[in-house]
Amino acid sequence: MNKLSIRELELKGKRVFVRADFNVPLADGKVADDTRIRATLPTLRLAMERGARVVVASHLGRPKGKPEEKYSLAPVAARLKELLGKPVVFASDCVGEGPVSRSRALKDGDVMLVENVRFHAEEEKNDEKFSKQLAELCDGIFVCDAFGSAHRAHASVVGITHFVKQAAAGLLMEQELKYLGQAMTNPERPFVAILGGAKVSDKIEVIENLMKIANTMLIGGAMAYTFFRAKGYTTGKSLVEEDKVDLALTLLGEARERHCPIVLPVDHVLARGLEEGAQTQITGVEGTPADWMGLDIGPKTIDLFRKEIAGAKTIVWNGPVGMFEKPAFARGTLAIAQAVADATMKGTTSIVGGGDNVAAVEQAGVAEKISHISTGGGASLEFLAGRKLPGVEALTNC
Repeated sequence: MNKLSIRELELKGKRVFVRADFNVPLADGKVADDTRIRATLPTLRLAMERGARVVVASHLGRPKGKPEEKYSLAPVAARLKELLGKPVVFASDCVGEGPVSRSRALKDGDVMLVENVRFHAEEEKNDEKFSKQLAELCDGIFVCDAFGSAHRAHASVVGITHFVKQAAAGLLMEQELKYLGQAMTNPERPFVAILGGAKVSDKIEVIENLMKIANTMLIGGAMAYTFFRAKGYTTGKSLVEEDKVDLALTLLGEARERHCPIVLPVDHVLARGLEEGAQTQITGVEGTPADWMGLDIGPKTIDLFRKEIAGAKTIVWNGPVGMFEKPAFARGTLAIAQAVADATMKGTTSIVGGGDNVAAVEQAGVAEKISHISTGGGASLEFLAGRKLPGVEALTNC
């Protein structure tokens, strides 16, 4: 993962195009969660301190290639100004004479945020002309700090690299590649992967790739019920991907052959429904009554998973192990968050990714104890699946 780093660039007096991932939730015209903005502050501050004239670009939401006020980055500019403690110029477009002129008026250490790149359909088409227009906002220097967009071959991530002299990784991108790259190529062992979430289909390639690398795989969440069905268990009203039951059986067999056991829950929390105050019970997983659904791992599974986690030297966790968004079914995920943090404090390298997982470690009060919290989302999953990310590969192609 030896990519050119922003640390190696001569930035003073240069306009530098920084592709960030400011795809943040908005509410009432303000940023509701600034985690992703904060994540790229070290890169922006380094560039400012070294006298760069910083032009920042990002997407937000899915505006379908035309301007939509609800997807404007104006609230992000306001929050970025507060976090940096200095003015942030906001350009109402990302290409054209206006933004270019304003970028040329920047002084050393100044910051400008341009409007949502997805307000132009050419962004997602990786259009060559549009990529060239974006490059006009900088003096041949491009810095990608948007790992969360690195799996997209878009103009502001990939296309622009063909029209600059230097394309480098920002500090956040560097951090992501360092931790994920180490885990996937040379992990300290034992390596335990924890996978959760709703669907096996979302993580087929991740499971297949990780079983080649990990020593043990712990699977929880709704996706476990497709594996239970494959083992012949009754699953009641639990979520099962009927068309993936045969695949789940195949994966269990492959894991045995590769000596990477898939450890499934042994007990679970059942409920009659999802409504507040619905009746619940804890049972073994072998047979779920017809009118009940599994929504969290049980206490015996928490203990089982804790033991596996405690013995690990590398942990990758993606996906909650229960319906974490409902407090009645969050206990398992919060317990796993604490177990991962406890292992980390004893020297284990831990990597946590996915929005619900990030929320879990924060709710459990252990976020600061995790080695690395990935901002990647889909990019993290593709990386774990062993795919090359266009936005990462492009950093060596200019």
